Amino acid sequence: MTTTPETWGPVEPLEPALSVRQVLALERVLAGEPEVVAGAAQLDRPVRWVHVAEAADVGVMLSGGEMVLTTGVLLAGDENAQAEYIRSLYRAEAAAVVLGLGRAFPTAPDAMRRAAERCGLPMVVLHRPFPFAELTEEVQSRLVRRKFAAVSLSEAVRTALTGLITAGAPLQRLLDEIAHHTGCPVVVTNLAHRVLATAGERPAVDDVLRDWERIARQAGGSEGDGWIRAELGGRGERWGQIMLCGYRGDTAGGRLLADRAAEALVLHRMLGGTSAHTWEEQSAQSLLTDLVSGVVPARQLLPRARAAGLPVNRRTFVPLVVRDGDPAQLDRMLRLLGLPGLVAELADGATAVLLSLARDQDAEALAAHFAARLRTESGEAHTVVASADPRTVWDDVPAGLREAQHVADAVADSSAVLDLPAVVRLRDVHLRGLIRLLRDDPHVQSFAERELDGLLCGAAGDDLLAVLRTYLATGRNKSRTAQLHHVSRPALYRRLEVIQARLRVDLDDFEQAASVHIALLAHDAQQA
Repeated sequence: MTTTPETWGPVEPLEPALSVRQVLALERVLAGEPEVVAGAAQLDRPVRWVHVAEAADVGVMLSGGEMVLTTGVLLAGDENAQAEYIRSLYRAEAAAVVLGLGRAFPTAPDAMRRAAERCGLPMVVLHRPFPFAELTEEVQSRLVRRKFAAVSLSEAVRTALTGLITAGAPLQRLLDEIAHHTGCPVVVTNLAHRVLATAGERPAVDDVLRDWERIARQAGGSEGDGWIRAELGGRGERWGQIMLCGYRGDTAGGRLLADRAAEALVLHRMLGGTSAHTWEEQSAQSLLTDLVSGVVPARQLLPRARAAGLPVNRRTFVPLVVRDGDPAQLDRMLRLLGLPGLVAELADGATAVLLSLARDQDAEALAAHFAARLRTESGEAHTVVASADPRTVWDDVPAGLREAQHVADAVADSSAVLDLPAVVRLRDVHLRGLIRLLRDDPHVQSFAERELDGLLCGAAGDDLLAVLRTYLATGRNKSRTAQLHHVSRPALYRRLEVIQARLRVDLDDFEQAASVHIALLAHDAQQA
């Protein structure tokens, strides 16, 4: 059984590496009465290892990050050697030097202290005799335990992600698992630093996205403050990156987790046959679906829209919905026309397109141009492109998308008999649009059943309903209706007589015909 984010317990990131400051705070070290005599501003340097050495040329044996313990017995009486000793440790990137005071140096030697201060190398003296073996044992055991924990966590993450991939889990489920183990927001971007997916606690993710423009500008810089990234790609091709945002543990451990996450995402893409472009589609779909649903306030979605690459400052937004449109084709059309926007497939064969235009651009003309090019490219003369009026306020976009979807639904069953403009708006659907808005009202449902009762049951009911629908939609044009149903006019007259008899109405009477027409529109809307 796969766990869900709701069942997760809190996961603490790996503890940061021991720093010089933390080593000096250990109980065993405090017994030696340590005193920092130089480099006090550098005490947060990480300690990778502890090394006991008396050799004057110890620097050549170091690889960086060591805390060097010495009594300085071979340096006594030579100030030049003492200064060079400190400089060699600095060049080797040692974490700190700890000098045990005693016969060689009863007090901190000035030459070493001055050299350490100039280099910024923490120098500590121990005022009481102290067995170095105890310190090395304490620190080494802590470091080993930490390294073991890092490897264990890395393997646990790899196992969990591999299991999810094998089970066919979607991208979002993998990212949720990664965020669970890292304890921080996780962001996946393409090469243009546009956000494709996120995971983590929603408030923390929103905080990251609100500042994403600055973060994206610095995306190529060095890591720091828990911002850890790993490249996504393979076979010589790089197509994105995953970023841990504000990881609170050790940088090396975070980098290990980021690498494991990147491996899993690349494997997920390869096995699933997906692409970075598909992830872009999923990102747009998630955003537009949330906008249409209204479950999340539009203002809270603004950082996601901006991070997804949609221009949002001082823009005019044009909400469009295309019936039976191919999202990939619509996205290519936007790129071809140079129109910034997002494309996402909604439910029931509808695809939302949200254009973001400069304030000085003619929104209606560009929408009409888009619709005309779409019909030309697709070869479908009856492609329905529904639109709401342009919005200049982001908070009004959800209502605009819902209005466009409503218009598209209203004409979905009538585009073959109505003369529609290239872009259909609410004013173009008239009564049909109103009825569709009211289709779930119980009074409207009862009215439709009562008016059409004679045709809703019994033989040939569906065929008669189709004839009635065409007859009323064409303005009671008998010749046009007979032509569309491929019957003779006498045959049509007989069917109309049967319809009137079953419904007990006179279709030549305007009010009765209007009542039946409204009932039929309500019935069709309810069926849809």
